[in-house]
Amino acid sequence: MSAVILVVEDNALNLKLVRDVLTHAGFDVRAARTAEEGIHLAIAEPPDLVLMDIDLPGMDGMEALRHLRDNPRTQMVPVAAVTALAMAADRERVMDAGFDGFLEKPISVRDLPRQVRELLLDP
Repeated sequence: MSAVILVVEDNALNLKLVRDVLTHAGFDVRAARTAEEGIHLAIAEPPDLVLMDIDLPGMDGMEALRHLRDNPRTQMVPVAAVTALAMAADRERVMDAGFDGFLEKPISVRDLPRQVRELLLDP
């Protein structure tokens, strides 16, 4: 049985890229275009890992993380931030917010499957 990865990403091209790469690598990928939809999907059927864009319309990824951590069904699900914010201070702010990992955009199609496997092993 393959790991279930929930990808929360509002950009259709980025979402397709991540979904295609992870599906090809053998993961079961679920997708959401908004934080609210991602929260709903995660609570309904908790994934093994959430890849959460930080800059989402409406509710951002930081607020979505708080909702996931506040719900008993999802509080232990590892959540990795996916963002174009690449400065050290940005990374520190994201990790201080309680994310389990940090992936920089643009996503490396070569490295993404390995990064996801590492997050699943050591969130």
